[in-house]
Amino acid sequence: MERLIELQPELVQAMLETFVMIGVAIPLAVLFGTPLGIWLFLHAPGGIAPTPRTHAVVSGIVNMVRSFPFLILLIAIIPFTRLIVGTTVGTAAAIVPLTINAIPYFARLVEQNITQLGSGAVEASRAMGATRGQIIRNVLLVDAKPAIIGSITITTVSFISYSAMVGLVGGGGIGDFAIRYGYYRYETAVMMVAIVLMIALVTFVQFSGTRVARLTDKRA
Repeated sequence: MERLIELQPELVQAMLETFVMIGVAIPLAVLFGTPLGIWLFLHAPGGIAPTPRTHAVVSGIVNMVRSFPFLILLIAIIPFTRLIVGTTVGTAAAIVPLTINAIPYFARLVEQNITQLGSGAVEASRAMGATRGQIIRNVLLVDAKPAIIGSITITTVSFISYSAMVGLVGGGGIGDFAIRYGYYRYETAVMMVAIVLMIALVTFVQFSGTRVARLTDKRA
């Protein structure tokens, strides 16, 4: 217990770094991933504005980045990370690979959310003369809102665990704290506290996201 009290400032700092990483990466993923997911839906074969060849290229890139092992991606884009933020260690550097990996991940979820709505509402809107922009804003995004909120929750939970990986390369956050003070120094109690905090954070995000999704579901 005395050791945990001694490390309290470092633990608080690590949690703040994790909040910063997730608090920047996830909003950026939503900002860029949502239009990308909508584009994938619109231009898919059989979509509203199909462009099969272009869609195949973009979809392939999305799949490649999305399925790339995060730890390898983290190392592979070190030159790009240095170019963007001027360093390869610390919280700012960790945000770059997190965001790059989160955008296609979230885009694919958005595409699936919209695809699951079916074509009925879209066809009805087109029959009434709605433009493509009106269909996106007033039909697709409105009907898919609860599912998209659920996808934001899933993405956040997944990337909380990814943020812990950046500790392996000095990225900061709770993962870095667990590795430096728990693993390298063989302090099991410190490691367990870090694990409990991660579980508590994931549980809170999952509960909050599920709650918000239910409140926005007009079918409920």
